[in-house]
Amino acid sequence: FTEKKPFLCAPTTHLSYSMPGGKGKSGGKGKRADKAPKKPASGGKAARKDGKRRRRRVESWSIYIFKVLKQVHQDTGISTKAMAIMNSFINDIFDRLATEAASLSRINKTKTMTSREIQTAVRLLLPGELAKHAMSEGMKAVSKFSS
Repeated sequence: FTEKKPFLCAPTTHLSYSMPGGKGKSGGKGKRADKAPKKPASGGKAARKDGKRRRRRVESWSIYIFKVLKQVHQDTGISTKAMAIMNSFINDIFDRLATEAASLSRINKTKTMTSREIQTAVRLLLPGELAKHAMSEGMKAVSKFSS
């Protein structure tokens, strides 16, 4: 995979699943020797009144994946590893569609990414029947949003 780019719109935050490509044990840069580590301010956002620190939120598509799974198969669950794979897959498709739609809007010399660019990006990136289903679902979502 290539280097991850920042999100154009953020998915929901969830505490139990971690984002792939995030800074972990080996993903981030090491500490610089010439720069001293910053001390947290006493009135910072992370500190609560009772002295405990809040848990850092991690963005994930997991609640949406779970909702769709329950719509399709009510009695089926999903493991943490499978959820991480699905989350990675959705982030990858989202990144590809957003990149393609952005390049289409650049070609058309517009600064606004509309549903038309998204629709064309879906047609270009997804194969055959999958593109048709995705376009019909997208049109249904846009009409529901508009009304």
